[in-house]
Amino acid sequence: MAVVLLITPSKAPLFLPLTLLPHQVVTKTPKDQVLSASAACDIVLIDARTDVSSAKTLCQMFKTAGVVVPRVALLAEGGLTLYSRDWGCEDFLMDSISPTELAARLRLLTAPGHDGDTRITIGPLVIDEAAYSVWLDHAPLDLTYTEFELLKYLATHPGRVFSRDQLLTEVWGYDYYGGTRTVDVHVRRLRAKLGSEHESLIGTVRNVGYRFTAK
Repeated sequence: MAVVLLITPSKAPLFLPLTLLPHQVVTKTPKDQVLSASAACDIVLIDARTDVSSAKTLCQMFKTAGVVVPRVALLAEGGLTLYSRDWGCEDFLMDSISPTELAARLRLLTAPGHDGDTRITIGPLVIDEAAYSVWLDHAPLDLTYTEFELLKYLATHPGRVFSRDQLLTEVWGYDYYGGTRTVDVHVRRLRAKLGSEHESLIGTVRNVGYRFTAK
């Protein structure tokens, strides 16, 4: 089951085929904070049935912002002649599409190995490897390069305990000459940025090291 962000004008007609599929659908209007909402979704479906020009602008905004979540334009028959590659979408759908074809198209776009599939999602945390960005509860975290690499490494091995020496080798590299205390400093900074509600994502194993604890 995929999480689909449907961006549709408030007065647009219901896109019935999507309601017949088991996907989780998050519905927003173009006036909402759609860029941040897309971080927790697997695919973005932009409704161009009633306002083609505004939908095209919205698609291009995602492209300019560097969002890598696959985007699909939803078109009525009359809007097909206005659709082009410069919209910045991976695909388009006609509003007459059958639920069976829609399910297949969405499955292909969200399958592992798709060009847009560069995110690690664990609970409220989304790590976008391609964009070097991290989102927590739909809000971006301002991390340094090393903080990002440390969080990514721990998150991709949930539950596994790493010593400080292991983390220095894997994250900082073999040629790093600093002491293990730098690991503690970066973990402390990461926890502060995760906030009191989520700092426990990085757990301490006494006398051993650290591990990522998925909620």
